[in-house]
Amino acid sequence: MAPLVPEILSNEFNLVIAFIVGIGFGYALEQGGFSSTRKLVGLFYGYDFTVLKVFFTAGITAMTGVILFGHLGWLDLSVIYVNPMFVWPALIGGGIMGVGFILGGFCPGTSICAAAVGRIDAVAFVVGSVIGIFIFTEFYPVFEPIMNMGALGNLTLSEAFSMPSEIVGILIIIIAFVAFYFTSKIEDRVSGKDRTPAKETQMKYAVVGAIPVLVMFLVLITPNKKEAVMAEVEQNSRIELASSQLMDIDKMAFELMNRAHLYNVIDVRDTASYKAGSIPSAVHIPFDQMYERRFRSMYRQPYKTNVFIGDDLDQVRDAVELARELGDEDPEMLVASVVEFRNKVFNPVKPTGDVNKQRLDEYRFHVDAKRNLEKMEERLKNMSKPVVREKVTIQGGC
Repeated sequence: MAPLVPEILSNEFNLVIAFIVGIGFGYALEQGGFSSTRKLVGLFYGYDFTVLKVFFTAGITAMTGVILFGHLGWLDLSVIYVNPMFVWPALIGGGIMGVGFILGGFCPGTSICAAAVGRIDAVAFVVGSVIGIFIFTEFYPVFEPIMNMGALGNLTLSEAFSMPSEIVGILIIIIAFVAFYFTSKIEDRVSGKDRTPAKETQMKYAVVGAIPVLVMFLVLITPNKKEAVMAEVEQNSRIELASSQLMDIDKMAFELMNRAHLYNVIDVRDTASYKAGSIPSAVHIPFDQMYERRFRSMYRQPYKTNVFIGDDLDQVRDAVELARELGDEDPEMLVASVVEFRNKVFNPVKPTGDVNKQRLDEYRFHVDAKRNLEKMEERLKNMSKPVVREKVTIQGGC
């Protein structure tokens, strides 16, 4: 349920949903005959390939849904955990599980399902699994070198073959239907019966199989949600912003000195530029990361005004439009670069000669702004430092 938490489901309600889904999954397994060893081991003896067909179907359904929902922006694929790939442990573990599957008649999941409905052999299988887990845990230092062999990282098939995930999805669907066809022929040969479905049924299967392929193809040729949003941002960036959305250097300095609590100053430059120096109280959200879901709450909060800053004003302008597309109703931007702001405010130049009162007042304002903003900058630095505990040597005693 992780991709839906906490945006849609709370952390607490997530456990309730998971419990309900678990009950439904167990019920579906039992009703499908997956609590029967004869049904499960039929895969290895050639008379019943239901296990292969069910797992292929479940995988294709989940894969199609994940790719489609990610394309539409309903699912954040970046928060989905991908298990790391270890080649040799996968091969060895797969071999051990295959042997255990043949001898015991269950896999770990179906054994729990069968035990729940009272099958004695499944209870014995679960007890054996627990003993195996205990042995593995106790002797883990012995197994650890094998566990880390052939590490490839958090690898997906699309990354491994340098192909779009949609193409990989289409290939998997084709492989699944080829497997369905040939395993059906094997079942017929082993059972001695011709169970070829009628032509109408075959047409229904073909239509059902074409749906995920069509979905993958449409996802492949159409822009995803992020691409559509960025195209909208590029189009809207040509429209002039209202004066109420523009903030010059002096106004920014004044607001930070007097009403800093009403603003989120967001620096959209790269990390190196941000670390070289920014505006006091600014948070760092690089422009290429603004679309990420973890920052959405900042754009949609109603109590502060977001002011975007940077050195490339065209990029800052795009950041304002992107924030608006992501839910910010009144974003603003600094109409000067961060470098210009720091030079003007932190390095005020005293006017010389015959100057008017306005120029003198402006200089005094910059001096005052420098003093206040330097204090703010120092306070924020101190707040980010870890607390240093003074070591005290205990004296005295016998």
